[in-house]
Parts: sequence; C-alpha cells; structure tokens
Amino acid sequence: MGIISWIILGLLAGAIAKFLLPGRDPGGFIGTTLIGVAGAFIGGWISARWLDNPIAKDFYDGATWAAAIGGSLVLLVAYRILFGHSRN
Repeated sequence: MGIISWIILGLLAGAIAKFLLPGRDPGGFIGTTLIGVAGAFIGGWISARWLDNPIAKDFYDGATWAAAIGGSLVLLVAYRILFGHSRN
C-alpha cells in the first residue's frame, strides 16, 4: 500500500473511531480525521514492529483495518484526556 492508501485508510479509520467514541472532541471533524491518519500510521507501525503482524499490501486486509482503527482509537482517547477540557 502506498502513502495515499494509508491516508485514505486513516481518514476512514478516524471516522470509524469517532463513531465508536461519540462526543465532543477538542479538534472537531478535521482534528478527528487527522488523528485518524496519524493513528493508521502508528497502529500499522506498532502491529508490524511489536505484534509480529506485518501489514499486508492489500487495502482490504482485516488486520490492516484493525491496526488503523485501534491506533486511531488510542490517539483519540489520549487527545481527549490531554485536551478534552479546552472546549466547553
């Protein structure tokens, strides 16, 4: 998968993470999608590096999607913890 595929996957993973964790986010929709892109990269890196599950070259691989969504969820929760009270 190329960089464009990871960005698209990250945007979709960010939207799924937002769906799974509803509520107000400090960054709004744009912040959530950027967190999704970063989460896709980080989730894929963690999966390949420490979980001994190399990311497939296929865009439709379930493990790739799980890593991207998991990374997005982790970053979204961390973002809410760090910056959640800045928007009331």
